[in-house]
Amino acid sequence: MTLERVRTAAAARGLEIEIRERPAASSLEEAAGLLGLHPSEIVKTLVVKRGDDTYLFALIPGDRSISWPKLRAVVGVNKLQLPDPQRALEATGYERGTIVPVGSTTAWPIYADGAIAGRRIAMGAGAHGYSLFVEADDLIAAYAATVADISQENK
Repeated sequence: MTLERVRTAAAARGLEIEIRERPAASSLEEAAGLLGLHPSEIVKTLVVKRGDDTYLFALIPGDRSISWPKLRAVVGVNKLQLPDPQRALEATGYERGTIVPVGSTTAWPIYADGAIAGRRIAMGAGAHGYSLFVEADDLIAAYAATVADISQENK
């Protein structure tokens, strides 16, 4: 079960997490409302494909989007893209909407937007109808994530 995989991976890294069940949500905004949070408190874990068919995770506040020029500059590549849902599932073991770096089938590098630092955040938990809560700084440290300005206001 994916929730157990998430819990096991967190424990292996000494990462304290809380997984909460919640009603299914059709959008990040709806999930935020169900949890009593502002969308900025939910962090989207986006799987990003590099030109060499390797991947990375981008952690972006829910009220923002990836800034492709910023992310390309930080990663040091010219081409990045979001893979289709099937490729994302194959790369992580998680369906879109549930993706979390914790317990991913492959430990891809993590790039976290600086706006999440110093906050308790909610994110996918590996399964629909659940949210994972974690201190962003603990997650960043446990996975040696690169923290940088990689997001922009939603357009």
